[in-house]
Amino acid sequence: MSRKYFGTDGVRGRANQGAMTPDVVMKIGMAVGQLYRRGGHRHRVVIGKDTRLSGYMIEQALTSGLLSAGMDVFLLGPVPTPGVAMLTRSMRADLGVMISASHNPFADNGIKIFGPDGYKLSDQQEMRIEHLIDNPSQITLAGSSEIGRAKRIEDAVARYIEFAKRTYPGDINLDGLRIVIDTANGAAYKTAPTALWELGAETIEIGRDPNGTNINEKCGSTHPGVMCEKVREHGAHIGVALDGDADRVIIADEKGNVIDGDQIMALIATSWAKRGQLKGGGLVATIMSNLGLERYLESQKLSLVRTKVGDRYVVEHMRANGFNVGGEQSGHIVMSDYGTTGDGLLAALQVLAEVVRRGKPVSEVCKLFSPLPQVLKNVKFKGGNPLNDQQVKDAIRDAEARLGNQGRLVIRPSGTEPLIRVMAEGDDGQLVSSLVDDLCGVISKAAA
Repeated sequence: MSRKYFGTDGVRGRANQGAMTPDVVMKIGMAVGQLYRRGGHRHRVVIGKDTRLSGYMIEQALTSGLLSAGMDVFLLGPVPTPGVAMLTRSMRADLGVMISASHNPFADNGIKIFGPDGYKLSDQQEMRIEHLIDNPSQITLAGSSEIGRAKRIEDAVARYIEFAKRTYPGDINLDGLRIVIDTANGAAYKTAPTALWELGAETIEIGRDPNGTNINEKCGSTHPGVMCEKVREHGAHIGVALDGDADRVIIADEKGNVIDGDQIMALIATSWAKRGQLKGGGLVATIMSNLGLERYLESQKLSLVRTKVGDRYVVEHMRANGFNVGGEQSGHIVMSDYGTTGDGLLAALQVLAEVVRRGKPVSEVCKLFSPLPQVLKNVKFKGGNPLNDQQVKDAIRDAEARLGNQGRLVIRPSGTEPLIRVMAEGDDGQLVSSLVDDLCGVISKAAA
């Protein structure tokens, strides 16, 4: 069954349009409230958000829907997505909700929902919510005396900071490390710099002045060049860039070179394996992770299991098969020993701990393999799916034949934007680039 509202990471869209209008958001709250209203106890929902202007509007609409369903709502204010997941469990809530469009521009917004265990909902649960949104007559509202209450939690940021610091090894600190921290003018603008400073680091902060419209604007993990420049300018030891809701991280070494999620996962997995902490015999990543990561892990006698794109699919496989490290090349890093979803700050702390232990530059600690040439381009489309076009199908088959067993080809619709993502990688960089350009041209014609 096709999904109307939910994508690969919750509901997302242009603020005040489509699924992100107050009336639809209120219906989402009503539907979610009904599905998770179980038993006679007072039901709790925690709601966090990032720093988007539309967050105020969506927070109020969502709260109204949940209150009408008989849920008590606890408003956390701006806090990272992993903080919402953590507080859902810590506060024994029935639900957690994060209002964010992650790495998207400020004009977009979204809703991510966590169950009482702190994990994102399954496809089946999301489909049940979609059914109720489109069939509001099946929603039973709370009686007049059972309407929920709303309360603001003032210390949510402090709670998350303490949680994050407890994941850092107690026998070492960050004294003497100069860290550029870019919080993308987003949800972690208070938490990440404070946690790093309290652990002993000297912090150089950028992207820490949110105004409602500058989240992810030429900063953060999707624009790491600013961070890299600041690392070189200040002679920093490392740079850390988060995205708008801080569930992603990208690192820069002391030379200002980018260290992506694949390298971060490789470092965490191998360092944990050496200490006997790694579970599952490897890690879980998506089809987008570089073939170089897979080959490196094999050389270390570790496995790489791939899932479809979306950190919740990574988490589902981790839970089902006993892995405790997984993530995405984009910087979603999941460490189930500590949390239930991607956490940029916690991943950065693991990297920093290993840098301190080894006493070597970040470029030596974090560059574990040479990635194969990989090219990723996006093609915009408006209606329909151009991948269903016969000429596109033929072009894909031809490209796969040309690449043979010397690389990989991944072509898929984005789960959050109207884009077709075309990715190829292989030992022959010139061939990879040519294949992507050719395919983008064919797909563009079909999408016109």
